[in-house]
Amino acid sequence: MNWRRMPLGYVQANAYIWKNEHGECLIFDPGGEAQKLISYVKEKQLTPLAVLLTHAHFDHIGAADEVRAEWGVPLYVHENEKEWLTNAELNGSARLIGNGITVKEAEKLITSEGTLQIGSFTLEMFHTPGHSPGSVSYYSAEEGFVISGDTLFEGGIGRTDLVGGSQEVLLQSIHNKLLSLPESTLVLSGHGDETTVLTEQEQNPFINGFSL
Repeated sequence: MNWRRMPLGYVQANAYIWKNEHGECLIFDPGGEAQKLISYVKEKQLTPLAVLLTHAHFDHIGAADEVRAEWGVPLYVHENEKEWLTNAELNGSARLIGNGITVKEAEKLITSEGTLQIGSFTLEMFHTPGHSPGSVSYYSAEEGFVISGDTLFEGGIGRTDLVGGSQEVLLQSIHNKLLSLPESTLVLSGHGDETTVLTEQEQNPFINGFSL
């Protein structure tokens, strides 16, 4: 297994570290506890190439500044949420925890779906809005996983009562983008344990019975 799940921050949102055979890695959704994450990466003697966000809610961005400053790497976020990084009202921290969490602007804005190449890492990026307008999912066919953020969970789906949320759009994203992946694909969610596309097709009560 070339990836590691690490729950971090206020609500233990899942950060993911994906490494290759050269000791390089990508870091997804560093939500908090920057020193815990940095210490792990250094202990494993990994060299980060980038920080990628599935979306810009506070619990997924909290350690982004410290991590990218440590290694001088860029931060990727969808263009629909570029302002959320610096706005505590948009990213939910002002409302949900009463403590404004913001980070610096992203160096890289994701503007369209397609292949994302970072060093030797190849990802397919899907725009999967609904939980938030700039939610994206990162798929590796070679590794057989999709990092879904807060779009799809084991037995659940993302909440849609925050800024820009829509349950109809969310379910369309899940059906059109995620459930169309191979059934054996691991779904690495923003909270909780991993699951598979097949498991969610068959058992997720929020998905079954929904028709486009």
